[in-house]
Amino acid sequence: MANLMADSFDAKSLRRALRHAGLSRSAVDAAWPDWWTDEAETSPSARADLRFALAHNLGLSPKALIGERVEFVWRDRARFKNLTGQTDGEQAALNSFGTSIGRLLLRACPGGRGLIDLQAIDLRQAILASQEVVGLQGLLSACWAIGIPTIALRVFPLETKAMHAMVVAWDGRHAILLAREASYPAPIAFTVAHEIGHAALGHVSDVSALVDIEDPATSNSNDADEIAADCYALTLLTGSPDPDVRTTVERFGGQQLAAAANNAGPPRGIEPGTLALCAGFRTGNWAAAMSALRYIYPAPQPMSAVINQTALSLLNWGALNDNDCGYLRNVMGITSE
Repeated sequence: MANLMADSFDAKSLRRALRHAGLSRSAVDAAWPDWWTDEAETSPSARADLRFALAHNLGLSPKALIGERVEFVWRDRARFKNLTGQTDGEQAALNSFGTSIGRLLLRACPGGRGLIDLQAIDLRQAILASQEVVGLQGLLSACWAIGIPTIALRVFPLETKAMHAMVVAWDGRHAILLAREASYPAPIAFTVAHEIGHAALGHVSDVSALVDIEDPATSNSNDADEIAADCYALTLLTGSPDPDVRTTVERFGGQQLAAAANNAGPPRGIEPGTLALCAGFRTGNWAAAMSALRYIYPAPQPMSAVINQTALSLLNWGALNDNDCGYLRNVMGITSE
C-alpha cells in the first residue's frame, strides 16, 4: 500500500494511493468532497481536511492524515460468506467501505426495537397486520420502523462488485447494504429477509459486519449460518422454513406459473413473486420462475431506486454534516435534492 507523505502531497498522488490500496475509482470519486478545488491544494489546512474527510468516508485509519500507510480501520473485523478469490486488501476495502457507510446510516436513523432475538414468525405477523402479503415494501417499512436502515449501493468499493449484500453492526444496532440490482421485487425481498435473518440470529454479534459475497438464493452453501438465515428468510416471507410448494403439472411456463402464484399467494400472505421463485427452486424450473415475474408485476423497474427513495424520505439528514450527506447521496446514486 502506498505512503501518503505530507511533504510530497498532491491530489493525484493521493488518488493513486487510494486506488493502490484496492479502492475503485467510483468509490474514491464518491468519497472525494465537493468542496475540493485545485486552489485548495495550496492550503495545508484544506489538504488536512481532505485527508480527514476521505479517511472518515472510506473507513481508513487516521494515520493516513500524518503521512502513514493507507490502512483500513475494520479490515480484520468482518465475516465473509462464500468467499472466493478476494485478496486480503479487497476484503479490507469491502469491510471498511461498508462499515463506514453503515455507521453513517445508523447515525441518521432513529433507534428502535432492533432485530436481535426477533423471531421470523413474529416479524411476519407484524407486517401482515398492515399488509396483505410480506413483500419488499413491507420488509423495508418494517426495517426502518425498528431502526434498521436499508439502502442499495450504487457505488462499490472494488472495480468488480464482489459483494451481494452486507449487514453492518454497531453498538447493538444493524444496517443493511444491498449491492445487487434487480428489475422485480421478489429476488431483492429474499435478500433483505436473508440479511434480516443474519442480524436477528446473532451472526453479526462478534464482528463489525457480515458480507454475503454470493446471492444466498442460488449459492447452495453448506455454511450453517447461511442455512439458518435462509430458513429465517423463508419463514418471514412464506410462514414456513421449508415451504412445500408443489404444482399440479410437471411442465409449465411463466404465464401459467404467474396465474397460479397470483391466485394462491395472497390468501396465504405470500407475495406472488416470492411464491413463483419458491416453485422455481422446488422444480428446478428457474426459467419459468423468472419469466413469471414479468406477468406478476406491472412493469420492470430498478429496485435500487425503489429502495433508495424509501431511504431518502426516512433518513434524518439533519443528523449528518454536509460532507456525510454528500457522500451518502453519492453512494446511493442520488444526484438531486
